[in-house]
Amino acid sequence: MSARFFDLDFDVYVPGRWYLGEPHHLAGPEIEDIWQFIQGKPVELPERLRIPLSQDGRALDFDKTPVGGAPIVNARVAAVFRELAPQDIQLFPVEVEGQSAPYFLLNVAKEIDCIDDAACREARRWVPEDNRPDRLGEYHVVSGLRIDRSKVGGARVFRLWGYHPPIIVAGDIKDALERTGALGARFVEV
Repeated sequence: MSARFFDLDFDVYVPGRWYLGEPHHLAGPEIEDIWQFIQGKPVELPERLRIPLSQDGRALDFDKTPVGGAPIVNARVAAVFRELAPQDIQLFPVEVEGQSAPYFLLNVAKEIDCIDDAACREARRWVPEDNRPDRLGEYHVVSGLRIDRSKVGGARVFRLWGYHPPIIVAGDIKDALERTGALGARFVEV
């Protein structure tokens, strides 16, 4: 398979950028299980969330919450995902403090076991000697991430089994996001 894939992350070096806070329920308290949004599985979100700012600044089109790394995207970025990968994602409207434009929490609802251990610079899994039975077999360290494209199937956007939080996107999604000028998005080929 010759398709290219990229790790989509947020660019912390945007000058004067805002900093998001943790998602809250509209009624007030922080969402209890923020980690559900990086598991690569569909979730249910019965109510809209509010995203406060921890520091005001330049609004980004693609960003992540500080704990858990839940992606927060504007309407242009959401439209790319909705058009090119509707079966792989969920979009939940959120209210971002100080913004009248629509924003969404992007949940990548697909997880694939496709890290190519041999092609990575380093890929170490949790072993019994690490005394972490809850993580046994998952990845402890990955550097120089590479995936085995033959295991991806028809997925366009996905998370990696056993290694969170990377979001992997197909090359055409990367290109479409770059055409929108998605401020805050950064890509590294995997």
